[in-house]
Amino acid sequence: MPKKKSAPPSASGTPSSHNITSLSHEARVFKPAPEFSTAAHVKSLAAYRKLYDESIQHPDKFWSRVAKEELVWFSPFKKVLQWKEPVAKWFIGGRLNLAYNCLDRWLNTPVANKAAIIWEGEPNADGRPGEERTLTYRQLHREVCRFANVLKRHGIEKGDRVLIYLPMVPEAAIAMLACARIGAVHSVVFGGFSAQSVADRVADSGARMIITADGGYRRGATVQLKRNVDDALALKDSDGNQIAASVKSVIVLRRCCNDIHMKEARDVWWHRELEYVTPDCPAAKLDSEAPLFILYTSGSTGKPKGIFHTTAGYLLGAKLTTRLVFDLKPDDVYWCTADVGWVTGHSYVVYGPLANGGTSLMYEGAPNWPEPDRFWRIVEKYGVSILYTAPTAIRAFMKWGDEWPGKHNLKSLRLLGSVGEPINPEAWMWYHNVIGGGRCPIVDTWWQTETGAIMITPLPGAIPTKPGSATLPFFGILPEVVDDKGVEVPRNTGGKLVIRKPWPSMLRGVWGDPVRFKQTYWSEVQHSYFTGDGCRQDQDGYFWIVGRIDDVLNVAGHRIGTAEVESALVSHPSVAEAAVVGRPDELKGQALVAFVILKSGVVAKHELREELRQHVGKEIGPVAKPDDIRFAEALPKTRSGKIMRRLLKQVASGLEIKGDTTTLEDYNVLAKLAQTSE
Repeated sequence: MPKKKSAPPSASGTPSSHNITSLSHEARVFKPAPEFSTAAHVKSLAAYRKLYDESIQHPDKFWSRVAKEELVWFSPFKKVLQWKEPVAKWFIGGRLNLAYNCLDRWLNTPVANKAAIIWEGEPNADGRPGEERTLTYRQLHREVCRFANVLKRHGIEKGDRVLIYLPMVPEAAIAMLACARIGAVHSVVFGGFSAQSVADRVADSGARMIITADGGYRRGATVQLKRNVDDALALKDSDGNQIAASVKSVIVLRRCCNDIHMKEARDVWWHRELEYVTPDCPAAKLDSEAPLFILYTSGSTGKPKGIFHTTAGYLLGAKLTTRLVFDLKPDDVYWCTADVGWVTGHSYVVYGPLANGGTSLMYEGAPNWPEPDRFWRIVEKYGVSILYTAPTAIRAFMKWGDEWPGKHNLKSLRLLGSVGEPINPEAWMWYHNVIGGGRCPIVDTWWQTETGAIMITPLPGAIPTKPGSATLPFFGILPEVVDDKGVEVPRNTGGKLVIRKPWPSMLRGVWGDPVRFKQTYWSEVQHSYFTGDGCRQDQDGYFWIVGRIDDVLNVAGHRIGTAEVESALVSHPSVAEAAVVGRPDELKGQALVAFVILKSGVVAKHELREELRQHVGKEIGPVAKPDDIRFAEALPKTRSGKIMRRLLKQVASGLEIKGDTTTLEDYNVLAKLAQTSE
């Protein structure tokens, strides 16, 4: 295995606080302000280097100490790591409980009466303020215990899977923590996904229960969640068998008072079930490797992958990164704007902040409803000090104009974060200057559903930042940029990003499919975790993520498998064939472009384009709707019948066709596509 080259940037020659200069030929550098570093958890580049070197050179010693300091154990672990590629087991023999570490541990401390979750609902369509709720740690503990007993009452036991399909409300966190408390495995499904997506995830996970709501709110409209669940449970496969047959009960949270159908002996109301239980539910003493959750992420083969994480290693990663990356302090009001349906919501809305005794803000609604200053109103109202959001949102804020944040006092902010995709330098600078007032450090974080926690990131008191770079690896993370043979490439050379060593919060597999786990993540580069991302390291050792290598596209922070979209298009009766690629998009990062071949006799009309877009939204979810649908007579294919997506990407982006085209069966197909797109 190639040896890792340690290359933290030099501490000398960096600019003074908030002045921009050129440390290298390619980037401007911001050095942490002295007053921020003095109070930070990690105070200097030297302190970072010392801890990082220990975590790489003596990982057992490092992680043993950190795990004992950070987590409450019912039984101590006997061994830090057992590694038999690609299977990792961390903190072997230890027993603990995630909900206990997030809640019970604080009950006999001053944190007990501190706000754990502050929740703000979306404003009503007529402009009236939305709902507001605050749950202290003591109150949240009580609600989690009560709902855990509801789960038990319905026969949910340790190891059973529970699907959670809720809006961004406190009950989503309560349901997750209740599952963790009794050892059930939760699988949260983003509320924007369709009935088919729900059914597919139930079928793959074998979930026994669905927790949902009668509806949620988005831009003044109601999202029909319960109706989607009913549709999902009614779906059948080609043989006439119920797809989601494993579900025995559905618990429904009342929010919108909709006229919904409640199926007898299956569907029950959340609030009524609470009448039958007590708030006394001891936390189960679970093995360190007990499965915690399954989260589905798009795959290039079309079938979503059920990434699963276990208890101790995941919790340690989420807790440690939350405190150190965001420099979380007891008096912070911390707001991660992600939905709990994504891994960012798991790690940095729920588990990471609560494990640190922090105050986590949750918001249900859009950033521009009813007006484009919605986020800034919330920041001012609650005195938000840490804001963690996506580059897609930042670019939208830029587009809407400086006057919207300018209406509000944002001086409570002291740190800004970015997540979901690489942030372009222009957006980074706008975020820094307009939102952060030139005083807030920005932590541009790189990580994945599979990694469980942040992997490459600045530590705000220690590491100088460069707009557009995720900078340096977190403790215990050994990344490399390699070529197709797995050999580390020279600096300023693009390649594949891999991780050379196991880390505590890493995924433990693809649910029910160990072969796919190995093939997807451990076969591309020998003895290394393959991230699927392209990357380069600059001359100072900083990592620059350049995007996905495969055909899983990052659209507005959501990973969308092109194969899934193609399958949805072809399922429409008018479509014979489809190919979907991505093109750069100023707002979303990537936009979906679909090349569609219609069946004989079907006329290409504008109305059909919109019909196909809506069809994809119904089959997968609104986030997967193609931005551009182009009707074609044929697709560029090799003689063996393989679609040349590389060429389609160039056509979609309006670029000159470059590269080898000798394997094309018919070059005229490509020429016609290019002319049509002009």
